[in-house]
Amino acid sequence: MKKFFLTFILIPFLLFYSAPIEAAEKEERKWQDETIYFLMVDRFNDGDTTNNFKVDVNDPNAYQGGDFQGIIDKLDYIKDMGFTAICLTPIFDNEEKGYPGYWIKDFYKTEEHFGSIDKFKELVKEAHKRNMKVILDFVANNVGPHHKWVNDPEKQDWFHEKKEIVNWNDQKELENGWLYGLPDLAQENPEVKKYLLDAAKWWIKQTDIDGYLLDAVNHVPVSFWVDFAKEIKKEKKDFYLLGVVRSNDPTYIARYVKAGIDGFVDYPLNDYLRTAFAKPDQSLKGLFTVWERNKKIYKNPFLMGTFMDNHDTVRFTREAINNNLHPGPRWKLALTYLYTTPGIPIVYYGSEIALDGGEAPDNRRIMDFQTDKELIDYISKIGELRDKHPSLTKGTMELLHEKKGMAVYKRVYGNETSVIAINNTTKSQKVTLTKKDIEDGKELRGLLNGDLVRSQNGEYNLFLDRDQAEIYFLAEKTGLNISFFVIMAAVITSFILFLVLAWKKGRKKIS
Repeated sequence: MKKFFLTFILIPFLLFYSAPIEAAEKEERKWQDETIYFLMVDRFNDGDTTNNFKVDVNDPNAYQGGDFQGIIDKLDYIKDMGFTAICLTPIFDNEEKGYPGYWIKDFYKTEEHFGSIDKFKELVKEAHKRNMKVILDFVANNVGPHHKWVNDPEKQDWFHEKKEIVNWNDQKELENGWLYGLPDLAQENPEVKKYLLDAAKWWIKQTDIDGYLLDAVNHVPVSFWVDFAKEIKKEKKDFYLLGVVRSNDPTYIARYVKAGIDGFVDYPLNDYLRTAFAKPDQSLKGLFTVWERNKKIYKNPFLMGTFMDNHDTVRFTREAINNNLHPGPRWKLALTYLYTTPGIPIVYYGSEIALDGGEAPDNRRIMDFQTDKELIDYISKIGELRDKHPSLTKGTMELLHEKKGMAVYKRVYGNETSVIAINNTTKSQKVTLTKKDIEDGKELRGLLNGDLVRSQNGEYNLFLDRDQAEIYFLAEKTGLNISFFVIMAAVITSFILFLVLAWKKGRKKIS
């Protein structure tokens, strides 16, 4: 009886408080809506021990067992965190100890430590079943140091003369020098160009992959990339090309836009990100300055790849540790920014557990799946919000407030308005937004921490604890209304009828 009474009492309150935040009408997913999980195949997960020859987990420069089967086994793990695409380091057959994938021996075979091409096709198929895309790191600049072509007299004109890069500001040296001592391919040679284009198209036809991460773009002539992009785009609709230009000069990176490459890994932004979030009380204004600059420089700035770290950088976790700070809150704030600003977030494997690591190869440690899930749960939540709300991927961006690490910004797409607050300071903060910032007479509903801010006298007062972030969505004010009273009256009437019937039934039993 008591249980029944409580159920009836709770019904109106559940109806009142469960008003959902409706996302704007779902549109066809575009690349700017994706969230990429970037992993090094050899260091992610060992799913097939039969290919573990010459594996040495105690040698950071040796193969350590990761393979295609290991990735297949963890696709649900990746998807459950909200990732919609995976990006793999090169999978082509490599020379001994070429675990990162850049010492290519054969462009038409898979690395035997990783598995067969049939197993890779299975990986792509399983990813597509989960509505996830697959991007491959494609190397067009070089081959492995002992490739059979190097000593082939008939292939001498396939390479540039062996020279180190001395002046990194000399474009000719960048394109002709041997990067990291690796044999530098002469893409201006028609035979070399044809070979690389044919190989790139072959993998698309054979495996149905969805994109290429293009390594060392600025070490290859722009003319090559023009032809590469043109040919690749014919093979598959909406195939994504993401270029890697390791430069902090956005105008230099932008010169490759004309080549037809869709987006670039945003190294200039990364500099600001690591400075801003490595410790508290750092100004975040530079992050928004970069966005304003990107809008002017790039053809489609929404296709830039944003990231905190990767296999070529010191892990972001290490910076937090060096500052004597817990990496968890640092990661939460940084990822909140990545997930709620223009660009495609690229999250390096292990970031979800705040994996530590210094310079390579220390930043390529084996993934540990037996860890605390707090950060994983947080990433899953912001991933869900990013996937559901188009303002977070397609919307305009406007900075409303920033002071020494406390930032509030707004994104608008169609009828949807989101407001993101990040408190990267050592104190609790209050920020007041006026009707100049946000439409008056409504409320901001926070979906990370459940915060609710109603408009009062034309103002919205946001309160945020230190090291906290909140993602708000603008909605109509909730409150008592006719519908609520009708529901309440119906519930009370039903409850009274129930009591009357129960009383009559009780009297009959007594008599």
